[in-house]
Amino acid sequence: MREADLATAVDTDIDLIRTAAAEAGRIAMGFFGRDPEVWMKGGVSPVSEADYAVDAFLKATLRAARPDYGWLSEETVDTPERLSARRTFVVDPIDGTRAFLDRRDLWCVSIAVVEDGRPLAGVLDCPARGEVFVAGLGTGATLNGAPVAVRAQGAPPAVAGPDRLVSSLPPAFRPPRQHPYVPSLAYRLAMVAAGRIDGTFVKANSHDWDLAAADLILAEAGGQIRDAQGRLLLYADADPSHGLLAAGSGALLDQMVRIIAAAPG
Repeated sequence: MREADLATAVDTDIDLIRTAAAEAGRIAMGFFGRDPEVWMKGGVSPVSEADYAVDAFLKATLRAARPDYGWLSEETVDTPERLSARRTFVVDPIDGTRAFLDRRDLWCVSIAVVEDGRPLAGVLDCPARGEVFVAGLGTGATLNGAPVAVRAQGAPPAVAGPDRLVSSLPPAFRPPRQHPYVPSLAYRLAMVAAGRIDGTFVKANSHDWDLAAADLILAEAGGQIRDAQGRLLLYADADPSHGLLAAGSGALLDQMVRIIAAAPG
């Protein structure tokens, strides 16, 4: 695809997913603080009627608009048909369900469009906080329409994630105190993109739907997510799960990758 055609496709996909995410956020807010019905997935992970309602809306809306795109969502049973699609919607209807159910505002609707393993467009709509992060490949990242960027690193850094990893950083990169837990992984990555924190470790067994939209937002803001081999992540493959990860920028990110490379999974 020519560069101009790709840019046009990215723009139209951004418009589509931003509009869909806004309506999905309104649907979720209709359940927020109202004790929706809850089930446990695998006995350990909660899912609510709000998650299912948002997922059903997004699947119907987005697939009607792009019937040739694949579909990968946390709340939809995965099927191999998506692997033959050129582009794929990667969706978490409510990233941060535990926070949502606890009536905390740290949750968001996460939507990405992925092609050849990498996101082309991404949106995180966080309606309880009144925040919308948007990014397109090569177009930068914004928060409520204003550009965002990772912050220039200084001392002391702010790094989130498991304490065993944060405390393993060399003294020059080690924060003086543990950052408070952020229940939505996508939002935590957006915090790095917006310069609110310098980096975050990500424990093993995160999934594409937690990461894809936030990955693009972070990349367009000047950061990266890397695995223990220092590689960028690929999405919408057969296995949507990932091992230990590090997200940040500059020398701090290099140190974080060294930590996860040496850590047990």
